[in-house]
Amino acid sequence: MTVLRERFPWGLLVGIVCIGFILRGPIVAVAPITGEISADLSMTAAQAGLLTSLPVLCFALMTPFASLFVGKAGANVATSIAIVGVGVGSIIRSAGGVEATFAGTIIMGAFITIGNVVIPVIIRRDIPTERVGIVTGAYTSAMNVSSMITSLATVPLAVAFGWRGALLAWLGFVVLAAIAWFGAIGPRRAFHWGPVRPAIETGAVDTIVIDTRGIPLAAPEPRTWRNLSAVFLALAFAGQAFSYYGLTAWFPTILEQEVGYSAATAGSSSSIFQIAAVVGALGVPLISKRLGIPKTFIGVAVLWISFPLGMILAPQAWPAWGFLGGVAQGGGITIVFMLIVQLAMTGTHARRLSAMVQGVGYALGATAPTLIGAVHDATGTWTLPIGVVLIATLVFTASGLAGALRATGPRGRPAGR
Repeated sequence: MTVLRERFPWGLLVGIVCIGFILRGPIVAVAPITGEISADLSMTAAQAGLLTSLPVLCFALMTPFASLFVGKAGANVATSIAIVGVGVGSIIRSAGGVEATFAGTIIMGAFITIGNVVIPVIIRRDIPTERVGIVTGAYTSAMNVSSMITSLATVPLAVAFGWRGALLAWLGFVVLAAIAWFGAIGPRRAFHWGPVRPAIETGAVDTIVIDTRGIPLAAPEPRTWRNLSAVFLALAFAGQAFSYYGLTAWFPTILEQEVGYSAATAGSSSSIFQIAAVVGALGVPLISKRLGIPKTFIGVAVLWISFPLGMILAPQAWPAWGFLGGVAQGGGITIVFMLIVQLAMTGTHARRLSAMVQGVGYALGATAPTLIGAVHDATGTWTLPIGVVLIATLVFTASGLAGALRATGPRGRPAGR
């Protein structure tokens, strides 16, 4: 047998990070200026709410189709088309009236879904096992950083250029992603149609064991829905997504009604939840190298639980809970993606596992704003709605820890691909 190693692809890392910037920021940009968009286009409250919930619904509904597309087209082509599609959606969203706004939002959501599915496949295919954690952390950090930037900068841009100009400004993220991605892999490989191939064939980085005939050795690929580890991981991501989208939607309102802040102060104060995510996203891979994934997961879960529990027991201490919850949500999505890559046995398995976990997670996560709002309307307080988030964090804890223990070796270290 022969073991082949290649050098680390720093250009690809930059491309992955830049792609992370377009997978959340452009859709989060709508939230701060929803009122202005609604007033200009004479939209109802329900229609305005769809501008932020439609992309998440696309994540849930389009994930199976995105997985099939990645399988047919290959990871490189799927990534290239995802970047172009997000750009087209951004332009259409800012081009006209209500119809164009919704059409552009749906197009963006569909192509971002492809990006969501394919990036774990690329990381699994092209990144050495010992660097998977830090690359995944850099990728999820980019998503959080772009969310933070668009949340803070969209309103000033709207004041200067109108809401259409403000949303179109984030096309710059798409241009940056395209330059970094095409520069990393080259135009020829970017549009080479075909299924995902082993890293040894693509010039990518990994340690691959081949037999004397030059054929990569691979274990039988399990069926994702019959794999208990995959089911646990899907439930964990559902708890993560539900908690994140529920708190993203309602945390500013909770600060208004429970702490007594103005709408403007509550909006800017709640950004700590997004900013702190970078700490978790970058910290989890580093800590997991020392403590192992299960122990690191326990730490993330404790921080996640502290947010809703703290807001119930001591809402005046919200800066601490918001910071700890932000660290948890950044670390939570990172560790789930790390486990997706860890569990994947082949590129095809990575694609199917990514689609399953994200499809289930986003389907349940999309219900969070509505369900939490309905519970608040029924009770008139925030205690029980926050309790619903607490239950979601407990689901994340129990399911994720079970999945982490099954996916790692006896000492909590990666068990290998």
